[in-house]
Amino acid sequence: MSEDFEIEIPPTFEHLAMVRSVLSSALEAEPVLKEERLQDLRLALSEATTNAIEAHNRVGTQAAVGIRITVADKKVTVRVSDQGGGFDPSKLKKHPPVTDPERLEYERGLGVTLMRRLTDECSITPSKNGTTVTLIVHR
Repeated sequence: MSEDFEIEIPPTFEHLAMVRSVLSSALEAEPVLKEERLQDLRLALSEATTNAIEAHNRVGTQAAVGIRITVADKKVTVRVSDQGGGFDPSKLKKHPPVTDPERLEYERGLGVTLMRRLTDECSITPSKNGTTVTLIVHR
């Protein structure tokens, strides 16, 4: 059995707190994740949604960013879909290790790394019209 929650938000950063709240509310009815894993997923969702909003801003679209949360028996899946043009994750610039002093020069660009580390599965599916990020945390 699974439950789906779906929202669309305007591509503005003011809606990030609401997105995190919807995730927490969706998982509150039946505590399906430990608090630490919920916080990891909330942060990963924030990163994915921020990237989607930034993609919309880059191409100048006011189309909604879609978020779908699926709570299933064995996992929680979150999908963030944008219409901000395609994004190829293989072309991301590699960051130096955290122990390298050069790393201090990188204020941005860690979102995809965080999403991958904070979830059990993370996939980024680009298309010519946009990108869908899928985040999965196993129960």
